[in-house]
Amino acid sequence: MKKQLYRAAAATVLGLSLTTGIVAADTGSISNTGASSYNTVGTSATDNSTATNNNNVTASNLNGQTAHTGDVGSYRNTTSAGTTSSGSATNANTVSAAFTVNNSASSTATSGMTLPSSSNGTISTTGANSQNSVSNTYTNNSHVTNNNTEYVTNTNTQSATSGDATVAANTTGGAATSGNASNTASSTFTFNVTN
Repeated sequence: MKKQLYRAAAATVLGLSLTTGIVAADTGSISNTGASSYNTVGTSATDNSTATNNNNVTASNLNGQTAHTGDVGSYRNTTSAGTTSSGSATNANTVSAAFTVNNSASSTATSGMTLPSSSNGTISTTGANSQNSVSNTYTNNSHVTNNNTEYVTNTNTQSATSGDATVAANTTGGAATSGNASNTASSTFTFNVTN
């Protein structure tokens, strides 16, 4: 009787080794095993996905502007000196920066595995007191790390000075006009980060 049980156990081990390829394909079949045998059909799949995004975006604008108009003067004239004027001094600065960061790999990493539509395993015609099980295990481990750093520095130093306009010691006065001094600065920063 013991010899027959040993033969049945050996047949079970042989049957498992022959169906290994089928189990990997989400199907497995074990049948006609002896008494008190242990029969298992199992499928296991593991998906380990890791995505790390380090996005460092830096924009820096250093703008130093100086505008000066010249001095205008009318001195010690017997008749009217007329009109004297200096020209205008103008500075203009325009900065526009646009950055777009798109980490589409993050969504791909978290999508995980594609599970089969069906997982089949059959165990039939086993002997008395046998233990039979069919199991399917799917594990998805997804880790996504996004480190986004956006840094903007905008330093604007402006100085505008108009010159002196002086009319002095004239018999009849004239007109003296200094020009305009102006500074214009415009900065635009746009950041679009999508993980």
